Amino acid sequence: MTASSSTPADASESVYRHPGFVSFLIARVAAVVATQVQAVVVAWQVYDQTRDAMALAYVGLAQFLPMLFLLMPAGDLIDRFDRRRILALSWVVGAVCSGLLWWLSGDGTGGVTGIYAVLVLYGCSRAFSGPAMQSLLPQIVPRAQLAQAIAANSMLMRAASIGGPLLGGLLYAMGGGELTYAVCCTCFVLGVLLLLRVAVAYAKAPGPTQGTMWQRFGEGIAFIRSRPIVLGTISLDLFAVLLGGVVALLPIYAQDVLHVGPAGLGALRSAMAVGEVCAGLFLSVRPFNRNVGRTMFIAVAVFGVANLVFALSTLFWLSMAALAVAGAADMISVYIRGALVQFSTPDNMRGRVNAVNMLFIGSSNELGELRAGTSASWLSVVPAAVVGSLCTLGVVGGWMLAFQPLRKVDRFEDAANVR
Repeated sequence: MTASSSTPADASESVYRHPGFVSFLIARVAAVVATQVQAVVVAWQVYDQTRDAMALAYVGLAQFLPMLFLLMPAGDLIDRFDRRRILALSWVVGAVCSGLLWWLSGDGTGGVTGIYAVLVLYGCSRAFSGPAMQSLLPQIVPRAQLAQAIAANSMLMRAASIGGPLLGGLLYAMGGGELTYAVCCTCFVLGVLLLLRVAVAYAKAPGPTQGTMWQRFGEGIAFIRSRPIVLGTISLDLFAVLLGGVVALLPIYAQDVLHVGPAGLGALRSAMAVGEVCAGLFLSVRPFNRNVGRTMFIAVAVFGVANLVFALSTLFWLSMAALAVAGAADMISVYIRGALVQFSTPDNMRGRVNAVNMLFIGSSNELGELRAGTSASWLSVVPAAVVGSLCTLGVVGGWMLAFQPLRKVDRFEDAANVR
């Protein structure tokens, strides 16, 4: 990739005027829809076949372990090679996984063991796709519009997260797993074709070539440890969602607590995304860049309280409302966390930093599913969700004391200067 001759863009110019950014957004929406549809159907099929909360825990573990072992090579390769091609290849593997799940649904002989095996391969692709997507965005838009691009990107991804679960539930009710996974495969292929059209206008600096992969990755770890903004931000997300997330428990709530079918499960998963999109639309109209650290902590605390309300609810409408509030709070937190990490990280280190960041996010999501499923198996579903929500609130208090520079940071631009 070569540097662009483009003149610096004004921050007031709309980020949507960049054709590469628009193509990137559409491609990513297609991939997110495939991911969300697939997640709903896999969770439903596994629980429907086993009626075992631990089986849902293994769904998360099967995807997390490959991400853990591939963290180091993923971050190093993303900093050294074409991030767009790495992302495209990871989506190709995602399409293959959807095709295999499609075949398993029609064959019917693989059972949950076959599903777990495919999820391991899918976890391998996600180890590269997550950090590649985060590292590619600053190469598509100028730095002056990066915060706006992050907000727009996050909002549209959450919009796709609304349609994905609803579409997954409806497709499964209409045509079972075969139809659903065929749609997922098509969406991944569409994403690849669109991504290859994206022009990289703001090239990254030459990647590191000295030392071993271990040494280069160690530089990324040392950078994170030396920046309380980065370390505090990504670790807050890890522990808050790991301990308090309820998404993995939704199939159990849908069947055993709220007594709704697969379409109801899709609606529950979409409720959080509805809140996220509403918050994203607000941020796109009224963006803010003051008191960002304190606002992030408040948003995570609201997320914990909303999950606590959901945990205790037996009314479908109240559960939907609580998840929507949790989603709105999470959207604000995601927007601030993403901007703080991007503004704090030099471009030639984004792959390694975002690989660690995605590991933390994967830990909070996939290991969160393991934690939730295990807790539900031991305590039953409602006590497990209540305890997890209280733990999230405890994490907020602890991190506000442990990472005071993060709590006190005022503007996104200030993050790069905090040591």
